[in-house]
Amino acid sequence: MEKREELYSGKAKSVYTTDDPNRLILHFRDDTSAFDGKKKEALNRKGAVNNQFNAFIMEKLEAAGIATHFDQLLSTQESLVKCLKMIPVECVVRNIAAGSICRRLGVQEGLTLEQPVFEFFLKNDELGDPMINDYHIAAFGWAESEHVERMKTLTLAVNDVLKPLFLSAGLLLVDYKLEFGLYDGELVLGDEFTPDGCRLWDAETRAKLDKDRFRQGLGNVVEAYEEVGQRLGITFNY
Repeated sequence: MEKREELYSGKAKSVYTTDDPNRLILHFRDDTSAFDGKKKEALNRKGAVNNQFNAFIMEKLEAAGIATHFDQLLSTQESLVKCLKMIPVECVVRNIAAGSICRRLGVQEGLTLEQPVFEFFLKNDELGDPMINDYHIAAFGWAESEHVERMKTLTLAVNDVLKPLFLSAGLLLVDYKLEFGLYDGELVLGDEFTPDGCRLWDAETRAKLDKDRFRQGLGNVVEAYEEVGQRLGITFNY
C-alpha cells in the first residue's frame, strides 16, 4: 500500500490518501488537545498507544458483528482504514454522569444512570460541537432517517460489547463518542475508539484513566492510557 498526500490533519490524527481510492492511512500523532484546541501538548508515546488501543477495540467490535472502517495496523502509529463518507454528527452514550451532562443538568459527577443516555452532537469545533436531535439532522440533511436510527442502534450495541469488556478489566465505561460514515451504502463505524474519546474510571477507586487527566491537569496521561490497555491485555510496541 503506497502512502500518498496528506488529506486532512485533525487535532491528534493525520489522514493520508493511498494508491487505492477506497483506502486511507490514519497516522496517530503524539498531539493532545482539549477545550476545542485551546489547550495543546505533545505527549511522548501517545500516538503509538492510541493507534494500537484503537486497533484492539475495533477488532473486538468487528468480532461482535459491528462493521468498522479498520483494516489493519501498518506500524506503531499508522493504520489502514476504509475511506468513508463521514456523517457530521457525533453519537454519545453515557452510563455515568460526567462532563457536559453535569453542567447542563446540574447533576453530580459519578451518578450512575438508570439506563444509558444517548445524545447527538454536531461535529463543529467552531461552534463547540452543539447538542442536536433527530429533527435538526433531518432539517439540515446531515443524514438520512434510516441512518439516524442505525447510528442509535449501533452506538448502543457498542455499549453492550465494551461495557462488560472494560468491567472485566476492573474499569467503568463512563461515556464515549462515536462517528459513523458510509461505505458502499453501508453505515460503518469510523474515526477511533481510544481514551481520547471516552471516559474510563477504575471500578474501585474511580480514578480517571482517560483524557480528563489532560483536561484537568492530573498528569500521567499516557501512563493512564497504557494502564487501561495493559489491563485489557494489549502489549504495546514502540
